[in-house]
Amino acid sequence: MVSSEGDVGGGSSKSDGGDKLMRKVLGLGYWVQGFRCFPWLVVSFFLKDGLNVNPSTLQILQSSAGLPMVGKPIYGLVSDSVYISGQHRVPYIALGAFLQALSWLAIAISPSSISVFAISIYLLLGNLGASITEVANDAIVAEMGKQPPPSTTKHSQQPSSSGNLQSFVWIASSMGGVLGNLLGGIFIGRLSPQSMFMFFSFLVALQFFVTISVRESSLGLPKNPSAGIKKQLSELSSALRKPEIAYSISWFALSYAVIPLLNGTMFFYQTQYLKIDSSVLGISKVFGQATMLLWGVIYNRYLKSVSPRKLISAIQATMALLMISDFLFVHGFYRQMGVPDTFYVVIFSGFLEVLFFFKFLPFTVLIAQLCPQGCEGSIMAFLMSAVALAFIVSGYLGVALASYVKITGSDFSGFPFGLLVQAACTLLPIFWSSCIPEYVKTKDKRKE
Repeated sequence: MVSSEGDVGGGSSKSDGGDKLMRKVLGLGYWVQGFRCFPWLVVSFFLKDGLNVNPSTLQILQSSAGLPMVGKPIYGLVSDSVYISGQHRVPYIALGAFLQALSWLAIAISPSSISVFAISIYLLLGNLGASITEVANDAIVAEMGKQPPPSTTKHSQQPSSSGNLQSFVWIASSMGGVLGNLLGGIFIGRLSPQSMFMFFSFLVALQFFVTISVRESSLGLPKNPSAGIKKQLSELSSALRKPEIAYSISWFALSYAVIPLLNGTMFFYQTQYLKIDSSVLGISKVFGQATMLLWGVIYNRYLKSVSPRKLISAIQATMALLMISDFLFVHGFYRQMGVPDTFYVVIFSGFLEVLFFFKFLPFTVLIAQLCPQGCEGSIMAFLMSAVALAFIVSGYLGVALASYVKITGSDFSGFPFGLLVQAACTLLPIFWSSCIPEYVKTKDKRKE
C-alpha cells in the first residue's frame, strides 16, 4: 500500500515524526563514529609507550587496521539486498555497534603485555564493525538525500535537501570528534588505557541497545523493492560504468593514494623529539574537529552552490600549502620567529589532520545525487572502500618514503625533505581534477 512516491509526497505529520526519529538514529550513529577518535588516540600512545613500536611499525599497524573498510562494497551489497525481519539498514547498524563493543571490550580486559598481533586482530574486528555501521548510515543519508520527488516543481531543492542532511551528520560526527579528542587529551595521562577502552566499549554497547529498539519502518525511508545480491551487483556494475560516477570516484581515491602519509613519523617527532605533552595533542585534535564542525556549518550555508570541482581542488591545494608549512615547522622556521612548538601543533597540525576530510562533504553530496535509485548503499560503500584502500596505500607509501629518507625513531634529519615530497604529491591530483563534474547534477533533467 505504501509506495516510494507516497512516502515522499504525503503524510506530512507522519513524515515529520519519521524524519525526527531518523535524525536521532543518524545523529547518534555519526556522533559515536566521530567519538571513535577517543580510543584511537589512546591506541597511538599505547603502541608507542606500552608496546614500544617504532614509527614505521606504528604507521603500518594504523594503516592495516583499515583493511576491513576495503570490504565496504560487500557490506553495501548485502545491506541493499538482504533484509532482516523486513529491515535492511537498522539491523546492520546494530550489528556493527555490537562488533565494536566486543572488540574494544576484548582490548580493555587484555593484559598490558598484549602482543602486537593480538591487538591488531581486535582493532581489525572493531573496524569491521565500524565499517558495517558506516555503510548502513551512509546508505540512509544517500536515500533520504534524494527524497524530493521528481514531480516537484522546484527540482533545485533536491541538492539542497541532500546537502542539509549531509551537513547534519557531518556536524554530528564532528561534535563526537571534538568531545572524544577533548576527553582523550584530558584523561590519557590520568587513566589507564584499559579503562578508556572499556568506557568506549560501554558507549558503543549503548548505541547497540538504542538501535535495536528502533523499527526501520518508523524512519520514513523510501520503499525500494528487495533485490537479490546478483541483481544488486549487476546494478552496481552498471552504475559504476557511468562516466560521471566512475571518473569522480577514481579521482577522489587517487587524490589520497598518491600522497605518502607521514602521520606516524609526525606523531613520533612531536612526542619523542619535541617532547610535546599528550594533552597538547588532544587539544590539537579538538581544534581540528572544531574546524570540521565549523566547515559543516559554512558549507551548508554558503558553499552548496559552489562547483564541486573548484571547491575540492581548492581544498587539495590548501592541504599542500599546510604540508609546506610543516616543512618550515620541522626546519625550525617558526621557532626562530618566536612561535612556540605547542602553538603550531595545536593550530596548524590540528587543522591539517582534518583538512584531509574536508573534501568528503561536497563530494558525498555530489555522489548522492548521481546514485541510481536502489543502490545507494552499494555506491556509497564502494566510494568509502576505495578511499579506505587509498589511505592504506598512502600509509604504506609513507613508510617507504620514511625508509628512503632514513627517518627513524631518533633521527629525523630526512624529515623535511620527506614533507616536501609529500606536498608535491598532494598537488598532482589538481592537474586532472576535470574528472569531477563542474556542477552538481541531479537525476531530473527537466529544465523548466
